[in-house]
Amino acid sequence: MPTALPRVAWIGLGVMGSPMAEHLLKAGFHVTGHTLEQHKLDRLAAAGGTPAASVAEAVRDADVIVTMVPADAEVKAVAYGDDGVLAHARRGALFIDMSSITPATSVELAAAAREKGIRVLDAPVSGGESGAVEAVLSIMAGGERADFDEARPLFDVLGRTVVLCGPHGAGQTVKAANQLIVAVNLQACAEAVVFLERSGVDVSAALDVLGGGLAASAVLDRKRDNFLGRDFTPGFRIDLHHKDMGIVTEAARATGAAIPAGSLVAGLVASVRAQGDGGLDHSALLRGVERMSGVTR
Repeated sequence: MPTALPRVAWIGLGVMGSPMAEHLLKAGFHVTGHTLEQHKLDRLAAAGGTPAASVAEAVRDADVIVTMVPADAEVKAVAYGDDGVLAHARRGALFIDMSSITPATSVELAAAAREKGIRVLDAPVSGGESGAVEAVLSIMAGGERADFDEARPLFDVLGRTVVLCGPHGAGQTVKAANQLIVAVNLQACAEAVVFLERSGVDVSAALDVLGGGLAASAVLDRKRDNFLGRDFTPGFRIDLHHKDMGIVTEAARATGAAIPAGSLVAGLVASVRAQGDGGLDHSALLRGVERMSGVTR
């Protein structure tokens, strides 16, 4: 990595993208950002970044391009469109997609970018909005070791656990496994909370004990207050976890891996979403358990 920090183009300034871009600005990176909402561009400018009116404008002079958008369709639109990254980034640029998408899309993107002389890493993250705000994300990357090493100073600003997991698509595969574990864990925690309440137990005290034993998890720790206070302000929306469970089930089917618990929870996530809770935090799986248990609030 040269002594001078690379110029970064950041595409996607949502609940995670905005704080992540701001951490880079605080670390001294020059960040040019693009997103569709003007107030998010204004926020970037207030933090010292440079707003861009288009993807093309954002990436034209960038050394590193980061995308943080919701799903495959948005990644493809940003990458392949006439205004997109591959049409306007300079040869030799490093394109880091930090969105959560299918491994196949990441592999296809790397191949298409290679023809343009653009290097690619898939580098999805785990930790949600709080992890982005606190700069303690887990970053799981797929791609070439040299490109990962070049990106490492940027990753180290954003996360605490940063690992190259394998070739292109490997980061997305690990992220899919992460979302499988998180969803099953959330569902188990939600069921435990309702079970404890229906049993007349002090739920707060019970979660203290559970959090100190083998049942402890980052999910229980980070979502405890959501469960206790029924605060489902979105940090990571049910809609997005529903999308991710689709990625998990598709990728598992392609490899022949059985995920019976994951398939069940994918259906429960879909059910909660269908009942109107898609815009809530994924801890709102508790609402689905409550409804099944006859609890009304």
